[in-house]
This record gives sequence, structure tokens and C-alpha cells, in this order.
Amino acid sequence: MSIEFWTWNTPNGRKISVALEEMGLPYTVKTVNISKDEQFNPEFLAFSPNNRIPAIKDPEGPDGKPITVFESGAILLYLAEKTGKFLPKSLRDRVPVYEWLMWQMGGFGPMPGQVHHFLMQPEGPARDYGFSRYHKETVRLYGVLDRQLEGRDFVATRGEPSVADFAILGWAWRHERHQVDLATVPNVKRWYEAMMARPATKRGFEVALS
Repeated sequence: MSIEFWTWNTPNGRKISVALEEMGLPYTVKTVNISKDEQFNPEFLAFSPNNRIPAIKDPEGPDGKPITVFESGAILLYLAEKTGKFLPKSLRDRVPVYEWLMWQMGGFGPMPGQVHHFLMQPEGPARDYGFSRYHKETVRLYGVLDRQLEGRDFVATRGEPSVADFAILGWAWRHERHQVDLATVPNVKRWYEAMMARPATKRGFEVALS
């Protein structure tokens, strides 16, 4: 039975499409056109009360019973627990994954998201101030990620990626829109190109979400 994946073509949506492909889970895309405010439809709000994509419906959840999950970070952790993939077994090894997943959710997402917002505003002092403020923080976050990836293939684990990589990749995918040249963060560039070359990750970015 397929997981229903309710989403739109955004960085947060791409986190989950990549994870679903990497984990080999069957899924069906249910588009939620946020440009038409479909995230406010009662059917969607019934299981995504914060009216944000993505959200999932898994007909084969814990104990074989259906479950719904909203918030992209929670979805990633749920899918990792469900499949036993891309999340280390020991608590000690899991902690860095939790840390970097929360880093993405709290910073490397909200901050570049504000860059997106202010770039779409009319030219003027408000646009200039907002862009300067959030672009500076976005550049700082890319630098934090670059230092973390020095000498490492993956953000929080050794040997294979984790759900933290999938989460961060969804936003790094929009680096051009963030006006960040990956050549300025060579470790991020190397990691980004290696992740994007993975066949399952590539499928996760190719699947139609809108």
C-alpha cells in the first residue's frame, strides 16, 4: 500500500521525495497547490493542522494501523524509524543526526526562506534591509555547514547519509536562489554534487510535485 504524500514543489517537499526514493517506499503524490491556498482546504487541515506542506498518510503505520504525520522533520524521522534506514541504531550516533536535522529546521530553511520572500518584494528600503539581513545569516549558515563537512562525506554520519542530509539538501538545492555561489563553500559543493549524483536522490528531485 502506497504512502499518500501531500506536497508541493518546495524545498520542504523535496526533502521527503528524496527520502521516500532513498528508502524505496511506494508513494503517491497528492499535490497541494499553495499558490491557490489549497493548504487551507478542510481535507488537508484535518491531518496537517498548521496548514503547511508536506504531510503524509501511511495506511500501514505502527501496528499495521494508519497514521498521519505533518512537519517535514517529523516525517523524516518517522520514515527512518519505519524502515530502519538512514538513522543510526545507537543513541550516541543518532544525536548528531538530531542536531543537524534541528539545525536545518530552525535555521537553514527559515533564513533562506526569508531571502526568497524579500527578493520578490518591490525595490526599496524594506526590500534592501530584509534581503541584507537574511542573506547575511544564510551565508553564515552555509559557512557553518561547510566547516562541518570538512573531511566528511555526510553531515552527521559516516559511511552513508542520514535524514539530516536529505533535509539540508532540500534547501541547498535552492542555493542559486539564495544567491550563494557553492564555489565559496567547497565542502558543501563537494557534498552537494555527490548527493545529487545518487540515483535515488536524483529521482527524488525529478518526480513531479506540482
